[in-house]
This record gives sequence, structure tokens and C-alpha cells, in this order.
Amino acid sequence: MSATNCTNSPKFEPCRDEKAALILKFIAIGTILVAGILGVTIPLVSKKRGFFKTDSNLFFSTKAFGAGVILATGFVHMLPDANEALTNPCLPENPWDHYPFSGLIAMMAALTTLLVDFISTQYYESKQMKQAVQDERGDLYSESVIVPLVENENHDQVFGEEDGGGIHIVGIRAHAAHHGHDNNHNTDKEATTGSEARSHTHSRGGTDDHDDDEARVRHVVVSQVLELGILSHSILIGLSLGVSQSPCTIRPLLGALSFHQLFEGFALGGCISQAKLGALHSTIMACFFAVTTPLGVGIGAVICSFYNPNSPRGLVIEGVLDAVSAGILIYMALVDLIAADFMSKKMKCNVRLQVMSYVALFLGAGLMSLLAVWA
Repeated sequence: MSATNCTNSPKFEPCRDEKAALILKFIAIGTILVAGILGVTIPLVSKKRGFFKTDSNLFFSTKAFGAGVILATGFVHMLPDANEALTNPCLPENPWDHYPFSGLIAMMAALTTLLVDFISTQYYESKQMKQAVQDERGDLYSESVIVPLVENENHDQVFGEEDGGGIHIVGIRAHAAHHGHDNNHNTDKEATTGSEARSHTHSRGGTDDHDDDEARVRHVVVSQVLELGILSHSILIGLSLGVSQSPCTIRPLLGALSFHQLFEGFALGGCISQAKLGALHSTIMACFFAVTTPLGVGIGAVICSFYNPNSPRGLVIEGVLDAVSAGILIYMALVDLIAADFMSKKMKCNVRLQVMSYVALFLGAGLMSLLAVWA
């Protein structure tokens, strides 16, 4: 495929001004960076205090808004762009006009994300289980005391240990007098009942801890897979803005990407805070998200002099990557964000939270879809 410009491409830029476009690119880098930092840090900083605590209704509804933004990005922005690029008149008629490659690639990307999601969950659950078994064995070893069974001068069996030539008693008699058994029957029964109650309480607490561990593992996997999907398309949308030499294209993209980064960052930051990762790990993930799109804009601004997005090769690369990003984002939004939160116990037991979250979800998806009119 030739790298020459295709003038009959729908992406051909009639409003071309390289000097004005460069100024707008610098503005875009700063604006998008600030929006990304603000979006991803709000849930991380206020996860234990303030309005955006991870168990508050406002946190869930704002996260639902961000999920709607991500879903609309995949369906309304990335997938149509992929279809437009892969059905461009500049591409050879065979095979591009004979099959909907954008849908196929997006579907395969979603299924691959499912596979990665499943394998990651299995790995972290296995790792968590092994750690729990090791901790339990360590506790049992530290609590166990091995002492020999010896007899005292009254020939009663006791637990004790020899200390030089004598015997040091550390236990209790192995049997009680028969005449005291009846008098202590009620006391023994009460002690047994109390022991059973404590055992039941411990078992119930263990189940709750197990559920909490499973939820934490799930949040860890979701945050990392979501980060991977967001980074893959953030670099692409940054490149799309960076290689453009048209102020008419960059201006609406600047506003759309700033809005997109703000609420997409909030959704990602919410997943990171729910995963309860360490401060260093959370900071690294937040920084990667915040700088990826501005980095893409910068790379695009550097290579725009020799990279031609309207060439057949450029159109195929852009279309394939857009389709992959669309599949990843659609899967993550529907499965790991929307379904996970809207099917949770907290959501089912709170009608007010249901109303707030559904309104926020449709509002986020609707506003991001509306931005497609200009971007």
C-alpha cells in the first residue's frame, strides 16, 4: 500500500494551518493532562474521607457516569472511526469492501479481553489462596505447644515437662473427680454452648473475610485490565489529535478529550481505590493514565511531518487499532464496570442509589455520544 496522500478520503483536511495547529496541540497537552490528573486522583485521595468515599452513593453514581462515558467512547467514537477507516475509498476493494472487518476485530478484542480477565482472576485468586494457607499454617505453628504427658505424685496424668531432675507442671489434671461431674454439668453445658456460639461467629467472620478477599481480588484484576484497555486507546486518540494539522479538527477534539479524560479517569481511579492497592502501585497506575494521552499528542505532533494518516497504510493501522480499542472498552464498560456495580448487593438494597446510578449512567453515555457531533 502506498504512503501517498488520498485526496478523496473523507478525512482529508481542508482547514489546514500548521502554525495554529501547533499552538492548539500545546494547549491540548496541558488541558488533557490536568483533566486526567484531576479525574484519577479525586477517588484516590478521598477514598476514606470526603464526599467520594468508596462506599458512598455519590461515589457509585459518579463511577456509573464514568462507565457511561467509556461505553459511549467505544460504541460511538472508536467503533465508527474504525469502520470509516477500514471502508475508506482509498483502500483496495478486495478485501476491505467485502467484509465488516471493524466488527470482527472489535469482537475478537472483546473475547481476548475476556480471556485475559479470566486468566488474571484465576492467577490472583490462586496466589491469594496460597498466601492464606501459609498464614494459617504459621499461626497454627506459633500457637501449638508440645508437652509430654507425665504423672505427679498422686498418679494423676498431667501435661508437663521435665526440668532437670524434677517435673514442672504446665497443664491441668487429665481427669476430674467423679463426684464433681454432676455438680458441674450445667456449667459444662453453658461452656459448650458458648464455645459453639464462638465457633459459629468465627465461621461466619471467616466467610465474610473470604468474600472480602474475593471482592478485592476482582477489583485488582478489573483495575489492571481496565488500565490496559484505557492506555491502548488513549495513545491512539492522542495520536489522532497530534498528527492533525487542521485547527477545525483539533478544537472540538480538545474539548471532547478533556471531558473524556476527566470522567474516564474517575472510573479508573474508583477501581484502583476499591482494589486497595499500595500507595506506590496506585500512584504508578494513575501517572500512566494521566500522561498517556498527552504523550500521544506529543508523539503525533513530532511525526506529523512524515506520517500521513490519509494514506492506505495509515488508514488500515488506524482502523485496526480503533477497532481493538473499541472492543476492549465495550467489554470493560459492560462487564467489569456496569454489570459489576449494578448487580452488587449494595445496589440491590438501595433504591435511591439505583435511581442515581441509572440516571448518571445514561447521562454520561448521552453526553459523550453528543460530543460525536463535533468530534
